[in-house]
Amino acid sequence: MARVNRPIEILLVEDNPGDVRLTQEAMKDAKLLNNLTVAADGVYAMDFLGTCLEPGGPPLPDLILLDLNMPRMDGREVLAELKIHDKLKSIPVVILTTSDAEIDVISSYEAHANCYITKPVDLEQFMKIVRSIEDFWFTIVRLPVR
Repeated sequence: MARVNRPIEILLVEDNPGDVRLTQEAMKDAKLLNNLTVAADGVYAMDFLGTCLEPGGPPLPDLILLDLNMPRMDGREVLAELKIHDKLKSIPVVILTTSDAEIDVISSYEAHANCYITKPVDLEQFMKIVRSIEDFWFTIVRLPVR
């Protein structure tokens, strides 16, 4: 796999510091080397992605973990922006949110999210889900080399 020679790039778009910390902890124990970049809301996420598109900027993420309910620019708006941008639309987006509202599930898939996961309230279950995301997206699925 071509990706072995470099870390997996992950962008976590999350405004809850506790969830950020848990995701960071789960990724520390990851089987694969990864770089986790955190954006506290959609504005920061889109700004970061803009720098990735500049010459000499950081690498584009291989995967985006996106919360829906955030201040300033929410995950729905970020997803819409990503999917209309030629250089960003192929980045897989995992919705990782507390919302279990059917309308959010439907609208996320209609906006071309790659999967939708409702965050559990239990700490152990949350860690298990983050590890499962890593296992699936970086062990089973073949992602494009960027």
